[in-house]
Amino acid sequence: MLAEDCASTLKVHLAQSLPLPSNVNRPRIDLIVFVINLHSKYSLQNVEESLHHVDATYFLGKVGFLATGAGQDSHCSVHRNTVLRLAHTYRSTLLFCDLEVEAFRATVARRLVRMLQICAGHVPGISALNLLSLMRSSENPFLEDL
Repeated sequence: MLAEDCASTLKVHLAQSLPLPSNVNRPRIDLIVFVINLHSKYSLQNVEESLHHVDATYFLGKVGFLATGAGQDSHCSVHRNTVLRLAHTYRSTLLFCDLEVEAFRATVARRLVRMLQICAGHVPGISALNLLSLMRSSENPFLEDL
């Protein structure tokens, strides 16, 4: 999936939590995706603590959440509505995924790359500010719309 021809280089930096070390020379950050494991309350707590270290300008379409473990509701320690509320509070996109299923992994990877292309300015006519409204659908309304 990520081996497709493209005019730019994709660099992914993984971190357990924020803030990132300040003494490191790194490229521009176009998108931040917080991964929440629905089977771990610690995962949610770590994300909530890390959010305080993100500059407010990133919440203009350049922050997203990926909730993993969505295929096994009976084993979840974090309720889906909790994650929905978090994404709504930060006006950020939210993707649910079961990483155990290859087809879901590939689909989510394509969506994340597309989100990154938009946030990096590589999609003419669409900006990071438009991303949230593009990702919203009648299937996933915000809580206030329910």
